[in-house]
Amino acid sequence: MALHIVANRPDPALLTLPWSTPLEEWTEHVVPLPRGLSRHVVRIVRLRDRVYAVKETVEDIAFREYRLLRDLQRLGLPAVVPLGVVTGRTDEDGDELPSALLTEHLRFSLPYRSLFSHGLTAENLPSLVDAMVVLLVRLHLAGFFWGDVSLSNVLFRRSAGGFAAYLVDAETGELRPQLSDSMREHDVTVATENVFGELLDLEASDSLDHEVAAHDLIELLADRYHALWDELTGPEEFGSDEMWRIEQRIERLNDLGFDVEELDIVTDIDGDWVRIQPKVVELGHHCRELQALTGLNVEESQARRLLNDLTSFTTHLGLGREQRDLVAHRWLTEIYEPVVAMVPADALGKLEPPEVFHEVLAHRWYLSEKAGAEVDTFDAARDYVEHVLVHKPDELRITTT
Repeated sequence: MALHIVANRPDPALLTLPWSTPLEEWTEHVVPLPRGLSRHVVRIVRLRDRVYAVKETVEDIAFREYRLLRDLQRLGLPAVVPLGVVTGRTDEDGDELPSALLTEHLRFSLPYRSLFSHGLTAENLPSLVDAMVVLLVRLHLAGFFWGDVSLSNVLFRRSAGGFAAYLVDAETGELRPQLSDSMREHDVTVATENVFGELLDLEASDSLDHEVAAHDLIELLADRYHALWDELTGPEEFGSDEMWRIEQRIERLNDLGFDVEELDIVTDIDGDWVRIQPKVVELGHHCRELQALTGLNVEESQARRLLNDLTSFTTHLGLGREQRDLVAHRWLTEIYEPVVAMVPADALGKLEPPEVFHEVLAHRWYLSEKAGAEVDTFDAARDYVEHVLVHKPDELRITTT
């Protein structure tokens, strides 16, 4: 049987991997980056300057997941990037080996267990829950039924003090034009059951700094899911003399980070009442605004934080009458870039630049409150790099424990 590689971004170096060896026996090219729990054998390998996650599975399942992940990528949803499927593997004796799914390793991402083993506390659990809720709602809005929602099937990236969640395992997923309420509720139920068990495992392994109320957290997950879903999709009725509520609804969605692509508006014959319902909403309102102004591509919460600092910069210098893109360029070159450039080379793997900038702003607030006077951003950055950043783990190259 001939080795067969189907890849959307072919890398000739893939042929150098030891495909005739079972994945669990791989040592060459393997890098000790943390992996989440999986029912499959998974290894993370580095080939030149690229890092891949390799998962052994059945051929049909590998191709199905590969195509699903490609669909999610085309829809712009937060999921790992699929690179290819390897089939036709045999060992030295000619016996068949499982097929393999290749995905791109998500930089600066960590599974939830690694987060807690490197300093995260039980107080941060609601932030992880919020990230999962946003991910699940975004997937459901796009018609994706997950089927196996859990912390183990998610990777987390830091985002302005919180987290952004990315789908890792789409093996049980299904993409439809639209999900029924029962399918959405099934995913929410599975999420609460799985997360409850994972929280108990964290407690049993002494990975949490103190006891966590698992029941309260899974109730929080369900409550926040339903609240966000209703805000994004629920109908709203009001009198024709309250048309300002249309703009108010759109602003609320923008504040949550969602743009309204389509709004369904219905009124009675006499025009006495109006009923509105968002039909198409998409996360990334602040990301797109910041990218249009500066070219920076960051997480949604980071974008909101950076835009707030841009607004402060504009106000402080009295530049409100200037073109916003010109002011944004000044902020980028005079504030943002010089601050992130202050990170020494040996600390570049600790946090992504937008997260470093967010933490500098938080540190500036702390120093200003302590001093009783406003502290300069660059003074705060120097103090942060010297006293805070140096103690953080290297998340880009962090090893398992």
